[in-house]
Amino acid sequence: MTNNDILKKLRVALKLRDNDIVDILKLVDFRISKSELGAFFRREDHPKYMECGDQILRNFLNGLVIHMRGPMPKKEEPNKQKKEQ
Repeated sequence: MTNNDILKKLRVALKLRDNDIVDILKLVDFRISKSELGAFFRREDHPKYMECGDQILRNFLNGLVIHMRGPMPKKEEPNKQKKEQ
């Protein structure tokens, strides 16, 4: 299974549109245009087909976590906790 297949299956399962995926990628500071994104969803024999790289899929998954759960709360440094006690 390729990265393109994984991205397609997630898009369908989560009912995401191109705008949603672009917004999810923005959450992790990864910019991509809708036309670049559309190239990942084309058939492999299409002349404008582009292979989805590991970096794009990884950023999408990280952005999806933020999108579904919300941003992680900031952790306090252990030194600050000791000083307060």
